[in-house]
Amino acid sequence: MRKVEKPWGYEEIWAETDKYVGKRMLIRAGQRMSLQYHKVKEETIYVISGILLIWESKDEEQITILNPGEAYHVKPNSIHRFGAELSGDTVIMEVSTPELDDVVRLSDDYKR
Repeated sequence: MRKVEKPWGYEEIWAETDKYVGKRMLIRAGQRMSLQYHKVKEETIYVISGILLIWESKDEEQITILNPGEAYHVKPNSIHRFGAELSGDTVIMEVSTPELDDVVRLSDDYKR
């Protein structure tokens, strides 16, 4: 297993093969990932704890909320951004196809 520090928290890659990847990700309270899409990568997210905020466009007002025990599927070319509420950290599990570098950032709070 390897831990990758991110400006919004971190991810722990607990499974990595040529066919799939499994990650446990912590998003710190009030933080969010980049608004992005993947050309090839497909992923499914499962909320372990906290509240997951999901944006599916550049519209900051359009937010989907997921609670612990809920899942969300991201198909290739689907715009998405994940974040945590101000009140606490959010922990999610991600299972995806193995294209870890397949990220097209549209907007990023950390200027990456």
